[in-house]
This record gives sequence, C-alpha cells and structure tokens, in this order.
Amino acid sequence: MASGKATIDYDYLIKFLALGDSGVGKTSFLYQYTDGVFHSQFISTVGIDFREKRVIYSARGRSQRVHLQLWDTAGQERFRSLTTAFYRDAMGFLLIFDLTSEKSFLEVTNWLEQLRMHAYCEDPDIVLCGNKCDLEHLRVVSEYQARQMAERYQLPYIETSACTGLNVRHAIDTLLDMVMTRMERTVVKCAMPGRRLLPPRRSQDGGTITELGAQDNNTLPSRRKCNC
Repeated sequence: MASGKATIDYDYLIKFLALGDSGVGKTSFLYQYTDGVFHSQFISTVGIDFREKRVIYSARGRSQRVHLQLWDTAGQERFRSLTTAFYRDAMGFLLIFDLTSEKSFLEVTNWLEQLRMHAYCEDPDIVLCGNKCDLEHLRVVSEYQARQMAERYQLPYIETSACTGLNVRHAIDTLLDMVMTRMERTVVKCAMPGRRLLPPRRSQDGGTITELGAQDNNTLPSRRKCNC
C-alpha cells in the first residue's frame, strides 16, 4: 500500500521577491510563471502574497531540486513598511516596471535604494524587468532608456509580457542562476577559508532549469532554506 505522504523532496528552498509600483503587473507575472495563465482583471495586492514552483536547476554537470517561493508585494506606498520586512529573508529580487508608465520607470531608483538599505547585503541579486512589452502602441519607455539604467546599476535587463508569457520564465531562470552561483561561491569560501577568491562574476555557463510544476500556497514546505 502506498504511503499517505506524496511530497516531492528538494535540495534548496529559495525565496524571490517581486518589487515595483502598483499596477506594473507583478501578480500577473508570477501567475504566468507558476500557472501559465494571464488574469486580465486587475486586483491590487493587499500586503503580501506568494506563489510556489518546483524546478530542477542544472549547471556544471550537476542537477539540484529547487523549491521556489515567489513573494508578491504590494506596490502602494502605505504597504512599504510591511514589504521591507520581507527583504532580508529573500535571496533574489525581480524589480518590475511598466513600459507604458514613465512614473513606474522613474521609481526604479527608489526601489533600488530601499533594496540596498534592507536586503541581505548591499549588492543583492536583482533582475530588472520592463513588463507589458506586448503593448507596443502604448509604450513610453524605450529599450535604450531601460538598458541605460540597467547598465548604470549593473543589472541584467529583460523585457517581459505577463500577458503573452514572453521572457517571464527567462527572467526567473536568470535570477535563479545568479543566486545559485552566489551560493556556490559562498560554499567554496566557507570550505576553503585560506584560499583567496577572485572577484564575483556573473555566471557564464548557461545553467538550465527544468520545471516540476506549480505548488499551491496553502502549505509551506518543511525542508531547509539556504541563507547564504
């Protein structure tokens, strides 16, 4: 007789936080990634919510099972104090702005200041996403402007569409690769304290991520979380 527990084991529990002004599409972005659907009705997130997904991360000849928790934050000013309380526990950040809203683009600088003040370190792993690239006729932020800002802050920049799904998975895969690379460097540093390490670099090996399926957010996993 089969066991009553049908849980999938994993090697890492990793938390990502989606940040950005209200209305930029953070909730739709995360639903597109976990469920592959787009919700056209706009409902502002109140406080904080999360989605979950299991993936296999493969790089450098090894495969690791990763349980992703994707935290969705409210963009309204009145929820900022609540949002910042979650910064230190997150290991990577999706900073999202709306390509049809210049205000949301200009606010990216303020979000970065908040991140560097409250995150786990002064140089956290961040992917900058220009969302709603499918609305080309309404676009007010050019790709050139966005890439200039990304270069100024040394961030990867990806244009996404929560509506069509364009580059949504690519953005999260990129962030996961950055976080896993950082953790691997930390493990090496802890294991070999007497060895001088080269300055951190972005991963160049093109790690691959295989999806195992979305998880319902009613139950939190009980395995360990990496706090590298």
